Amino acid sequence: MVFPNEVYIYNSLEPSFMIANKKIIVVLPAYKAELTLLKTYHEIPFDIVDEVILVDDNSPDATLEVAKAAGIKHIIKHDVNLGYGGNQKTCYNKALELGGDIIIMLHPDYQYTPKLIHSMSYLIANEVYPVVIGSRILGKGALKGGMPMYKYIANRFLTLTQNLLMNQKLSEYHTGYRAYSRAVLERIDYNSNSDDFIFDNQFLAQIFFNGFEIAEITCPTKYFEEASSIGFWDSTIYGIQVLITSFQYFLAKELNYNSALFNVK
Repeated sequence: MVFPNEVYIYNSLEPSFMIANKKIIVVLPAYKAELTLLKTYHEIPFDIVDEVILVDDNSPDATLEVAKAAGIKHIIKHDVNLGYGGNQKTCYNKALELGGDIIIMLHPDYQYTPKLIHSMSYLIANEVYPVVIGSRILGKGALKGGMPMYKYIANRFLTLTQNLLMNQKLSEYHTGYRAYSRAVLERIDYNSNSDDFIFDNQFLAQIFFNGFEIAEITCPTKYFEEASSIGFWDSTIYGIQVLITSFQYFLAKELNYNSALFNVK
């Protein structure tokens, strides 16, 4: 697979293979992250992380230059902005190409702490769960970290509706901190999903649909000016898309209704 504008920079860190001989790769889907990238990168636990991939989604700032200066080995720049989902597709495709066994998606805006990578990795490496997400809702991380009240209320409403329609019990479906086993990424055709923000939600629904279980760990979060966040209008569109995805899941499970997301055999 060809990745456009890929830049290789020597990194002195040798692969560690410290957890059950699993290769752990952290992917950073970046857009306008010049002010927070270094802080995020420097907290990645390289005692267990073997590779870092940064995909710059045609940022108008100095994200690419900061990534190069940091010494990130695998950097890919999109010539055009492909969107949040499109960015992740490039991240995961490259991680699989590099032989990753555990792939962790971490936002480079420092909204989620890299210090949970150990815990997330061990759950997957020891075959306890194939997917682990960092939940802002378990505990009091969301509001304490500054999540706007309207987003918190929307999160709770959407999560309740999704749990009812999908017969699950997640505390939230909307976190951007996720770890996947290689088997999950190979099983699900995520490249056919949306390139927009709904990509994450489609992916979680497909994970459940394919019989995988998802673990949650409490994750503190930070809302500040430099942290990425979608606006009210985009959040509204996202909420509608979430409900559509959940109804599609319900129809596929209960009525064997085929859709682009859920292929009923």
